Amino acid sequence: MALEKTWRWFGKKDSVGLADLKQMGVEGVVTSLHHIPAGEVWPVEEILAVKQEIENHGMRWSVVESLPVSEGIKICSADRSRLIENYRQSLRNLGTCGIDTVCYNFMPVLDWARTDLRYKNANGAESMLFDYPTFAAFDIYILKREGARESYPKDIQEKAAGIIAGLSSEQQEELAHNIIIVTQAFIHGVVGEGEDYKKQFLDYLKTYDRIEKEQLRRNLVLFLDDVVPVAEEVGINLCIHPDDPPFPLLGLPRIAGTIEDIRWILEQNDSTANGLTFCTGSLSARPDNDLISMVKEFAPRIHFVHLRNTAFLPNCGFYESGHLCGSVDMFAIVKLLLEEQIRRRKAGRTDTRLPFRPDHGLRMLDDYHRISNPGYPLVGRLKGLAEIDGLQTGIERCLLECSGDN
Repeated sequence: MALEKTWRWFGKKDSVGLADLKQMGVEGVVTSLHHIPAGEVWPVEEILAVKQEIENHGMRWSVVESLPVSEGIKICSADRSRLIENYRQSLRNLGTCGIDTVCYNFMPVLDWARTDLRYKNANGAESMLFDYPTFAAFDIYILKREGARESYPKDIQEKAAGIIAGLSSEQQEELAHNIIIVTQAFIHGVVGEGEDYKKQFLDYLKTYDRIEKEQLRRNLVLFLDDVVPVAEEVGINLCIHPDDPPFPLLGLPRIAGTIEDIRWILEQNDSTANGLTFCTGSLSARPDNDLISMVKEFAPRIHFVHLRNTAFLPNCGFYESGHLCGSVDMFAIVKLLLEEQIRRRKAGRTDTRLPFRPDHGLRMLDDYHRISNPGYPLVGRLKGLAEIDGLQTGIERCLLECSGDN
């Protein structure tokens, strides 16, 4: 039984339509109700409308990515109780509609960060890159966050000073706009377009001034205590997405970036409904993360898989290198996941389906003539889908032949 082939779809505004996905061999769609603001209830009729549209094209709504966790829940603001109840009701509504997997994250303010959205690799295709000194230059000299300089080692501070000296005012504005707006706007970003977007962003950062890692962990436990019982009741598996990148930025705490972090999160509630989105791209951005060990330890609680690869650069930098080539041993990861599916089936688990999607992709060929969100080109992701599907087909056949299973 192969991993389920899924694709992230951004709704009717997506340049890739559902009919296209069906032609590509996609089995399940990964999407969200992007038009509903974070913190509001997802109505049954809205969920059913999207679900029916997907099913009309011969696919299923495989995973909700994501049902966003409001900043008010993360910081335990005064309206937390309302936001939590809305989240719980949205889970109930999703369960009523037959949706069984919900991906979410607990990253403060900034969901993910890259400093170059059009990094050219050796073949001339474009991907996304994170350069730590460039990010420091943004933080210290463009955003001018209070205490930013002290967040970075001396050598990074010196490199940041050199970088900012070489950027024009237009280039500085583009860097800030990419980090705050472009990479966030299509995933329920907290800050929208406007002349004061940098000030708005700083205001959000300040809400975490007194929240260190341990406090954010406690807030996550409160969230899990409130929502996991509802997820269990309605047959939904929740799966937290790792931090991207998996180390602190902007003075914000990060709590889902290492094997110790994930082990701690799963130990807080031993329900199967408290699970993990295993994202090879996010987790591999730390050279000290052993992804093979992670899969082996957390396999029974993995409910959703993002597969892509990264290549390391100096100073904590990395770029997205496609799907098979890079620091991730994709063969070993896929093999372990397929073995987990076999174990689940033999153990009589009902949640044997493991959906994966080709996460991000190289911008190449006809992608240059299409409009797409950063990291989500058509051809580059289709290439990744085909590569991983071919890989898993070969592995699956070997596993079945070796086990004598049919």
